[in-house]
Amino acid sequence: MDLQQSPFIRELASSEKKTRDKAVESLTAFLRSKRDLKLFDLLKIWKGLFFCFYHSDKPLVQQALARSLSYTLVPSLPEQMVLPFLRAFWITMSRDFHSLDRLRLDKYLFLIRCYVGVSFEYFLKRGGKNKRQSGNNNTDSQKVKSKRKRAAEADSEVNGGSSSRRKTSSTTAVQVPEETDWAELEAYLDMLEDGPLSPLIFDTEPSKQIPNQEDENGALIKVPKGPDGIRYHLMDIWLDELEKCATEPDESGAGDDEESPATKLKEGVPMELLLRPIERLQAESPNKTVRTRAKETLADERLVSWGVREPEKAEDGSDEEEEWGGIED
Repeated sequence: MDLQQSPFIRELASSEKKTRDKAVESLTAFLRSKRDLKLFDLLKIWKGLFFCFYHSDKPLVQQALARSLSYTLVPSLPEQMVLPFLRAFWITMSRDFHSLDRLRLDKYLFLIRCYVGVSFEYFLKRGGKNKRQSGNNNTDSQKVKSKRKRAAEADSEVNGGSSSRRKTSSTTAVQVPEETDWAELEAYLDMLEDGPLSPLIFDTEPSKQIPNQEDENGALIKVPKGPDGIRYHLMDIWLDELEKCATEPDESGAGDDEESPATKLKEGVPMELLLRPIERLQAESPNKTVRTRAKETLADERLVSWGVREPEKAEDGSDEEEEWGGIED
């Protein structure tokens, strides 16, 4: 079966909402039933989706299709398919971005925005869920520890003492393996840092991979580094999309106004990890424009209001020093 020519791929570009929704359902069902798809197969699907989106017309249709392909499709994928599917998306966007004319550029920038947003939403929700489960496991382990301690004390009272072996087992804490709550998010950001958010615009070492060859997870197919158009766009929207899923209304109302209600970070959001790609661009990119744009992103006032960055201190006395004091006698 040629995935690029399959009916549901073509129907995704339909101007009829019912047809598009049915096509998204068919695509989702197909991906859910094919949990062993290799990255090479996903690239074929994304090549078809890219040109399907290319031929979609009317802004409302384009926006609806972009949301369906991102916010509807990605969360419904099997867990093991999400990262490969996102990798196929970024490979396709980075590879074919230069082929877009200015009339079609905006709709692809909107599609990229949707994918940045749904990725943040998906991985932050997954990380928070893992963290809660880890917390529950720690609580359970403490309960088990308390029960064992009480049982050991009771046994000691009955038998008038306990052996060294029994004493050791009763006082040793139950060891629960510490899980990395944000491992999936970190893997996704690593992929972006090797691709569109890489400080470099090309690989410094020649690639040794054989065309169309991949390992079990498709890791040998690299995400292209760049282009700068995607890199700049990602820096422009990074905090906008992060704000949608990583913040909540600030009930204290500090700095609140009608146009921009005050927000605060949700508890446990790993901002250090989320800002790492932008900080790396500022520190390591050989392109001065990229470094400047990264610096502007990190200087955003929202990071100050969220408590992530310290406000810049104004230089006291600078005005007085520059003021003319007249002609001395």
